[in-house]
Amino acid sequence: QLLKHISECFIKPKYEVHEAKQPYYLGPVDLAMLFAHYIQQGLLFTKPSNLGDEQFSIHELLQCLKKSLSLTLVHFYPLAGHLETQTDEEEGQKCLVFVDCNKGPGARFIHATLDMTISDILLPTDVPEVVQSFFDHDGAVNYDGHYRSLLTIKVTELLDGVFIGCSMNHALGDGTSYWHFWNVWSETHKAKLEESVPVLRMPIHDRWFPDGYGPPIFLPFTQPDDFVVSLHETPDQLRVRIFHFSSESIARLKSKANEETHNNNTTTRKISSFQALSALYWRSIIRALNLPHNQVTNCRLTTNNRHRLHPPLPKEYFGNCISALKTTTTVGELLEHDLGWAASLLHQSVINHGDKVVRDFINRWLKSPDIFKLEKLTDSYSVMMGSSPRFDMYGKEFGLGKAVAVRRGYADKFVGKVTCYPGYEGGGSVDLEICLTPDSMEALELDQEFMDNVSLFLKGYRIIE
Repeated sequence: QLLKHISECFIKPKYEVHEAKQPYYLGPVDLAMLFAHYIQQGLLFTKPSNLGDEQFSIHELLQCLKKSLSLTLVHFYPLAGHLETQTDEEEGQKCLVFVDCNKGPGARFIHATLDMTISDILLPTDVPEVVQSFFDHDGAVNYDGHYRSLLTIKVTELLDGVFIGCSMNHALGDGTSYWHFWNVWSETHKAKLEESVPVLRMPIHDRWFPDGYGPPIFLPFTQPDDFVVSLHETPDQLRVRIFHFSSESIARLKSKANEETHNNNTTTRKISSFQALSALYWRSIIRALNLPHNQVTNCRLTTNNRHRLHPPLPKEYFGNCISALKTTTTVGELLEHDLGWAASLLHQSVINHGDKVVRDFINRWLKSPDIFKLEKLTDSYSVMMGSSPRFDMYGKEFGLGKAVAVRRGYADKFVGKVTCYPGYEGGGSVDLEICLTPDSMEALELDQEFMDNVSLFLKGYRIIE
């Protein structure tokens, strides 16, 4: 089935924002993200049969979403702008990339339809490829924000559901910032007011820079081709499947990892649920990849650094404050030891990742600015985790009740990529979206240690085996 494009428009902040008249400078990690894909995640809702005494109207929903988005953009005004680059060749080969908050038509808003049902999306074993069409900016990198919208909302009407997909330029914010935007938009939409809604957690747009640096920060390039190469392809054969882990399964994993850690007489005191789960999928995916035992393997965890800095940055800091925390061993060591041993390695990496490590990394980058290249962060013998089960995804409502599923688009899909979501039922349950080649996915599905922890979850249309 092909998605049918119905209409589109652009949305600007409802009120003039004084701060938007100034250039909006990007921080160190923001600039390093210019090569990465947009963040593409969205929520699938059941289409209400009626709302009180009124019949559901997609037209009314779209109008309300546009109004609330316009109000929300008053607080998140950079998302309505465009990227701009100024070059300065007289003082060396360098350029300045920033956001012109008044340039461009605003955030893009698309309405589309698809003659499929929620069951068509959720019941197949693998995530259907059509889900990628629920998002704008397919294959775009953040630098493309010079001529593409920095934010697009795409509302796709299914026969019995509504999918709200959001594509946000990753150079402007990380997952924490992304879901903060969703939260404020949801609050604003529920309030149904014509004027700005009081926001409990206002985004903080003052960019953080280490002492002695910025703003602004110049990059040592004058041509985009010097540092940006578009990524428009995923592997020809890539299976994407979601595995569900109930809160009970997670608790058992945590208990097992801690017991094995104690038996191994390691110095690790407390393995977290997330570390135990990460150890499980690291071991299981590497086993499925069937690699030589002397091969070095890494587990990279996308880590929020706001609370790791001293003094810490507030949760409301809007921008990128993340890094890929890397834990390294060999395939042989990883598979010959138990779950607790792998979890203790991850635990130690998390403990070591404090203020000094974060600042040292950023200071090194500032002395020699570079753009993150996907091939430097990924390889065919490691795993990488994105997103977080701590993000409140299911708390977002738009007059449609609680979402029935979270799905993401084309962005950052490669062999060994794991994306973590909170489970629908809450309580510490987790969904893992895993990307592998068909042969490796089949091996993972036959992996006893992994599948013994995967849970059957049946909720309405949601069935994950």
